Order: sequence, then C-alpha cells, then structure tokens
Amino acid sequence: MFEIKNVSKQYGSRQALKNVSLSLPRGELVGLFGENGAGKSTLMKCMLGFVRYTGHITLDGEPVTTKNIERIAFATSEHSFFPDLSPEGHAQFYSDHFPKFNRRRFEVLMDFFGLPMHGAARRLSTGQKNQFEVVLALSQGADYILMDEPFAGNDIFNREDFYKVLLGILGENETVLLSTHLIEEVAGFIGRAVLIHQGEITGDVYMSELEERGESLVDYVKNAWNYRADRIARAINELDTE
Repeated sequence: MFEIKNVSKQYGSRQALKNVSLSLPRGELVGLFGENGAGKSTLMKCMLGFVRYTGHITLDGEPVTTKNIERIAFATSEHSFFPDLSPEGHAQFYSDHFPKFNRRRFEVLMDFFGLPMHGAARRLSTGQKNQFEVVLALSQGADYILMDEPFAGNDIFNREDFYKVLLGILGENETVLLSTHLIEEVAGFIGRAVLIHQGEITGDVYMSELEERGESLVDYVKNAWNYRADRIARAINELDTE
C-alpha cells in the first residue's frame, strides 16, 4: 500500500500541493487528472522522493528510500533513460540493477512499438523516446508504476493500442498511476479516477461507481472542478462588445 498523508509542497510563494492524502493499494489502474500546474507531476516526484515536502509518504509502512525505491518505476515525457546507451544496453543495465526486471516483457513491448534494440536512445524520435520510457518502466519489475504524461507526441492509435496491451500484461499486484489530460480517452481503461485541482484532491472515485450512477468521467470531472460551460460564450461576447 502506498500511503500519502497530509502532503504539502511549496515552491517559493506558490503552493503546489495542499494537505494531499491518498491511498494506493496493489493491483489498481488509476488515472490522475488535473489541469496544467494542478500538482500532478509534483505529487509523483514527492512519492519518488525527488523533492522535499511536508507530511508523510510510506510504502507498506516504510518511508521511500534506496532500500525500497526499486519497487517504484517512473515514466516521464522528460525522459529518464541514458541517451547514449542503446535499448539493448538498457536491458542489460536493468538486469544488473533490478532483480525483478522482466526481459520477456521488455522484448514484447519493444516489438509492439517497433523500437530498435541497437543505436543510442537519443536517436529515437520524440514519440519513440516516450514509448521507450514506458517500456522501461513497465519492465523494471516494480510494484508501483508512475506515468507522467507518458504519451505526449504519440498518435491516438498508438495510445489506444497501448492501453489495451497494458490491461493485458499487468499482473494482479501491479499498480499504475497514470497522469494525463486525456480524460475521455482513458475512461474505458482505468478502474479509478483521482482528481487534483490547484494542489488539492477534489475527487476520488471508482469507475464502477460512476457506471452505477450513469455518470460519465468527463461530467464527474466538470462537476468536481465547477466547470462553467458558459465561459466560452461570455468571452466571445466580451470580445464582440469591444
């Protein structure tokens, strides 16, 4: 269980996270939704111990340290792989440093995305780099896989195929926390949605609950964020009156 309790983070005068509390049990596929600057990336970086924060974050009751960090994988569009190392070199490195590295899954996903095994990773296209980042995260052998906008620059067909593959390959004890703006696109694949707005958790719901209520994920998000459908018309009217 990943436990986040009363976590706050401030960058200068800006409050990035405000008393965030969240529990992530094993075996869930969770969507993390929020506008730009809502705190999605900051929350993940706190979970990984990349930034300082106030509050408490534990993994099965223990703080995240070098002793258990291998249980967490991270895929980011900022990229965390070694640019001058080939994909095959990465596989060898991961095999040496992560005891649960899944070589078979790595090879299957590399083939699925049509990625080359040789040549420096920096030579991949932007979309391919994002795909490779995801392949590494899913093959590491981690219990918790954090994905921060992993498919920026990839077309909708690649993304949709990947979601289907993701559902097929995840083990029953693997948890994915997927940060994305693509609410409608992932609604049919995630099991739970967590909403963050201006640094605070504003919604946390299982998709089965929404289905029982006959409510779409998009409508749930709009209600949680007090979205005003008339703001477009108001802006246009104000411009017309100038």
